[in-house]
This record gives sequence, C-alpha cells and structure tokens, in this order.
Amino acid sequence: MAINSVDGCLAAAGTESSLDAAVALFHSLSDGTRLAIVRSLAGGEARVADLVGELGLAQSTVSAHVACLRDCGLVQGRPQGRQVFYSLTRPELLDLLASAETLLAATGNAVALCSNYGTGTDTGVTA
Repeated sequence: MAINSVDGCLAAAGTESSLDAAVALFHSLSDGTRLAIVRSLAGGEARVADLVGELGLAQSTVSAHVACLRDCGLVQGRPQGRQVFYSLTRPELLDLLASAETLLAATGNAVALCSNYGTGTDTGVTA
C-alpha cells in the first residue's frame, strides 16, 4: 500500500489484497479493548493477569482480545515457565499509533463527532 503522490489518497499497490490487508489491520485496532491492550504493551511486555489488573476487565475478555491481536500478527507471546509474556511484534505499530494521535490532535478530534463512527460524545468541537 502506498500514498499516491498525485492526490494523496491511499492506493493499493496493484492489487485489491493490499487494501484488504489495510482494512483488516484497522479493523483489528478498532475495538477499544484491543487498542487499550496495544497501548499498554507499547510500554513493554505484560502477562494477561497484568492487563486484567490494568484494564479492569475479565480475564476471559482480555485473553480473547490478546488472542485476536496474536492471530493478526500484532502481538507475540514469550513463554516463561507457566506464564506467557506478551509484547508487540513490530515497532511500526507505535509509529501508527503516534500518527493517529497526531491526526486526532490536528482535526480537533472531529472524528469523535462522525455520525457513522463517532463516539456520540460532544467534545466541544464545532464544524
């Protein structure tokens, strides 16, 4: 996937599958719990028990979301005895999150007001 220099739009690199892969990546990060897990793991590796304590969610919920991130190739596990320590697989994911935060700051979090995908919470941003 590349940025088309003519119009600045995302362009599939010759195939629909590049765009499909991008859709799958953003979909994997679209859940608030998975995004919170990724943000937590940005600070270093953690066990599911650590994430449960930090996020205040049920162990089964956190485990299911970690499994999803692992299946997507965004998180990897390192067994140590009877424990598994999870970490991000690619440092580029941190770049993606930083770019997203920059974009949100630049747009005044206007996406939160989007009628399709917004949170429905008035953030005080006016159009």
